[in-house]
Amino acid sequence: MQAGLSRELRLSSLFRLSSWIQAGATAQATSTEPGNQKTLQGDTPMLPTSCSHEECREGLVELHTSFRELLTFFCTNATIHGTIRLVCSRQNRLKTTSWGLLLLGALGALYWQLGLLLEQYWSYPAIMAVSVHSEHKIFPSITLCDMNPHRPSPVRRHLEELDAFAQENIYSLYKFNFSKDRDTSYADVPSPGPSFQLDRRIHLQRLRHLGGQHKVGFRLCNSTGGDCFYRAYFSGVTAAREWYRFHYVDVLALLPTAWEHSLQSHQDFVLSCHYDSEDCQAENFQKFHHQTYGSCYTFKGFWTAQHPGITHGISLVLRAEQQYHLPLLSEETGIKIMIHGHNHTPFLEHRGFSIRPGTKTTIGIREDEVHRLGSPYSHCTDGVEGMDVQLLYNTSYTTQACLVSCFQQLMVENCSCAYYLYPLPAGAQYCSHIQHPAWGHCFYRLYQDLENHRLPCVSRCPRPCRESLYKLSAGTSRWPSTKSADWILAAVGDQGLRKQSWSLSQSHRSSVAKVNIFYQELNYRTVDEAPVYSVPQLLSAMGSLWSLWFGSSVLSVLELLELLLDTTALALLLGFRWLCQSQAGDGTASGLPHTTPETSQLPGDYRHNVRGPEDPAGAHPHPLFPGSPQDMCLQGVLVEELG
Repeated sequence: MQAGLSRELRLSSLFRLSSWIQAGATAQATSTEPGNQKTLQGDTPMLPTSCSHEECREGLVELHTSFRELLTFFCTNATIHGTIRLVCSRQNRLKTTSWGLLLLGALGALYWQLGLLLEQYWSYPAIMAVSVHSEHKIFPSITLCDMNPHRPSPVRRHLEELDAFAQENIYSLYKFNFSKDRDTSYADVPSPGPSFQLDRRIHLQRLRHLGGQHKVGFRLCNSTGGDCFYRAYFSGVTAAREWYRFHYVDVLALLPTAWEHSLQSHQDFVLSCHYDSEDCQAENFQKFHHQTYGSCYTFKGFWTAQHPGITHGISLVLRAEQQYHLPLLSEETGIKIMIHGHNHTPFLEHRGFSIRPGTKTTIGIREDEVHRLGSPYSHCTDGVEGMDVQLLYNTSYTTQACLVSCFQQLMVENCSCAYYLYPLPAGAQYCSHIQHPAWGHCFYRLYQDLENHRLPCVSRCPRPCRESLYKLSAGTSRWPSTKSADWILAAVGDQGLRKQSWSLSQSHRSSVAKVNIFYQELNYRTVDEAPVYSVPQLLSAMGSLWSLWFGSSVLSVLELLELLLDTTALALLLGFRWLCQSQAGDGTASGLPHTTPETSQLPGDYRHNVRGPEDPAGAHPHPLFPGSPQDMCLQGVLVEELG
């Protein structure tokens, strides 16, 4: 009983669908007959004027019957400017064509400008935004060097031999003898092993054959002697210093790895130190030895500058004595100084500057902070994480520390030894011509590649994403003055000058120097990178372009999306129609009957809803549901239901 009722309900639904399809087909056929065709304003398709409640009920998804009707509906109801003109001017083909071309041209210009905008966005440009802040600042670190490189005791004999070799080279070029007054007596120092002989094949010479009358340099060859080149300089002083440095490094490589230079106390160099009217303490200075600039001291007081001005900075009185330990290595008299951030390695040869003896130098500091965005806007790093360069310095990351570490690693990889003036990587040894006869040739070849940007170190060492830059302004004056020299030298002599039994006269005023370092102002600038186009700015620019060319909004874009979806669905349904027609044609060719099967077996209440091909209503099939194929599909379902 229940099974029969369920079957009746399913049959009722199927025949109701068939009745709705045939009613729509009949209405369309009537509307297309001559004399009965009516046109509404805007060419709106005719709907049946009378229908039952079942037939007029709106479906969940309804589509237009043709692409023309779909396009007419879109142009009439869309909010995009200009589309309505395609419908209103349909009786004037010239206007219709003109407005169609205008819309296509506007669409092309829009997509061209959107392409340029997206291309610029994907290049990730950034702008620098400068802002000014004012707050208390921590005083930076200050590194001071006496510019008197030492002669380590284990290699003093070798350095003495190097000085004699240098005198021979200078005399052969300039016929000049070194002064005999300098201290060269090391008879009491034993000659330590291993045995060492200077590589006398590498000597200074004039290089007239290289196209210059005044070029001076030295020749370097590989281990076989087949590849040689000249390290040439236009300045003879520069050539002599670089040649001497090469042999000097070769000698220092003989020192034990754990060798530590014995440094003098900072009090022998810093005669007086005051910060903000307070005396400096010994723990404020960190001592180290620089192979070129001698004994160095880093002032690392973590003091906060409360006020700007010279009275709230640091005041130093320094000994500026020239001791002539290595005259070719250090030809300057004075003090090397560098101001840098805390826990940063001071690279004096790159960013240091000199203080003249017998002068008072005031150095004003202004600080800038730089904040970079990082990838994809710029190539920067927040530290050493994720980098393929192992930092050899036990300090914070800086670009210069990374470049030196990268070069030293390439030196070990290509030359099988490390350059002595840079930190030693784990498992490597320093270069010396005893164990590596051609290390100089390899080193200078690699250094030339670094100078010519042919090494990957620049790309492997990005800038820090956050760094502080110190801008300095300096002024000098003669110090002490002629009238005050005696009593000033007497005052500072209690701390250092009288220990050497010096006469406190004006002739020794060039042995001291005074330095005042202070914040000029506590206002500092912050330079922040900001993207030119963030996502909201990109959407705003795209919306402006869309409004410029079409005068519409985001909902108008959704209207286009709806048009695209409707067109796709309509194309699929029309394709399904063509497929059913093809299948019906194949059935006719095979001798299949076109009459409705099992019609006589249908109940009397539903038999009149099934029409065959000869039915007048089937003569004008609905565009989406033509009589023969769809009726056959529907009849097949009915036959399957009725068994």
